[in-house]
Amino acid sequence: MAHAYTPGLKVTEKAVIRKTRRLPIPGEVLVAEGDAVSPDTIVARTKIPGNPQTLSIANLLGVEPGDIKYFMVKNEGDRVKKGEVIAEYKAFFGLVRKTVESPVDGTLEMISTVTGQVTVREDPIPIEVTGYVEGTVESVLPREGVVVKTEGAFIQGIFGVGGETTGEIAVLASDPDEVLDAGSIGPEHKGKVLVGGSLVTAGAIKKAAEVGAVGVVAGGIIDTDLIAYLGHDIGVAITGHEDVPVTVIVTEGFGRMRMAERTFGLLKDLSGMKASINGATQIRAGVMRPEVIVPGYKPKKTLRDQDLSLGLVPGTPVRIIRQPYFGRLAVVVDLPPELQVIETEAKVRILRARLEDGTIVTIPRANVEIIEE
Repeated sequence: MAHAYTPGLKVTEKAVIRKTRRLPIPGEVLVAEGDAVSPDTIVARTKIPGNPQTLSIANLLGVEPGDIKYFMVKNEGDRVKKGEVIAEYKAFFGLVRKTVESPVDGTLEMISTVTGQVTVREDPIPIEVTGYVEGTVESVLPREGVVVKTEGAFIQGIFGVGGETTGEIAVLASDPDEVLDAGSIGPEHKGKVLVGGSLVTAGAIKKAAEVGAVGVVAGGIIDTDLIAYLGHDIGVAITGHEDVPVTVIVTEGFGRMRMAERTFGLLKDLSGMKASINGATQIRAGVMRPEVIVPGYKPKKTLRDQDLSLGLVPGTPVRIIRQPYFGRLAVVVDLPPELQVIETEAKVRILRARLEDGTIVTIPRANVEIIEE
């Protein structure tokens, strides 16, 4: 039997998690298979070539391109410092003097007597990749990186900004409907991942940055507050590379949205434990979700395994991802096999689901995503 693709959102107390830690260009892997790593362990490093700076020596000194080698003070391969003279022209017993200085620290890479130009390449930029999570190296990717394996709690959000960071989870909301505002945050939250309920305010994000918190997790955020925090509008490309002091993850959507009981309850159980979080989000091809990972968490109870290979079946927990029930959680009650005509006059497969308040609603199957337990 064929199934329509329904994206899954993971909220689970126990998962086997594998993270590929890869360099942008080939380099050196510093760990071996089976090694234990922590979030701060440098697992691989490389150097990206610096930017080239081109100087027209012939024009700057007023000489022919083929003659510039007679005026060079530095040779190809020489190290140079910013402001250091690399070429010099003298005439009339030194009364006329012109010089060219290096604009950067780097290496004199090329002298061309054809163009009369010299290239100074800036110093290489060191790049290091860390383990990101507490775990073990499952496999090594020669000259590229490693795959780190860990086990623990795993929570995916709907949207996030900011990159990878780690910190101890501190739950500041007493229930999943509570708003996280600036008044709840103090100096004691430095280095923490702060958890709110239905909303994180712009003031709370600002205060979190001021006290040195590393992350904020909440049910929702006002879109204008997020734009103000970023300093620009939200695009459709991948997030996670923003230059922001606090990684922000929302678990339900935009606006004030009560955090799912399952998600909030798990975060409360994780309070005081060290988490690795990442706000990177991509909603187009190659979907990426923001995430909270807590290695080593031991569930208080054994959960029923959920067989996602069956697709949507009665009893499957889902999140509705289209209006008019956007962000609401529900459980599938029935899956009528026949096509039905919806408001747009399209014929689609539908389902009936029970919302948290007990209301039964009928919606297109494409308007939900499975919540993996």
